[in-house]
Amino acid sequence: MSGIAKTPQPPYYAVIFTSERTDGDLGYGAMADKMVELASSQPGFLGVESSNRDEERLGITVSYWESLEAIRNWKEHSLHRVAQERGKSTWYSKYALRVCKIERDSYFEM
Repeated sequence: MSGIAKTPQPPYYAVIFTSERTDGDLGYGAMADKMVELASSQPGFLGVESSNRDEERLGITVSYWESLEAIRNWKEHSLHRVAQERGKSTWYSKYALRVCKIERDSYFEM
């Protein structure tokens, strides 16, 4: 998935995941692709947006969900939990996760 996610009318929720990577791929790319594919099939998933990593290895991914319950269910998915543990042990030097309620949005396209 690429580009700006087309989300429904608010309210809905965003999970903002900001991370700094360690050196080397170490299976990260394949797992990241698998996580987007798997999240996309989860009940309550609305879309995802992701930036390219900069020279400092900083990356930002925002996923959109219809409810806090959908976010909790995704967090607890067995393969997602494997990715979370591998992230802590191998792929990330640091990360931050933020959950927000979207109350208003706007979209422009030429």
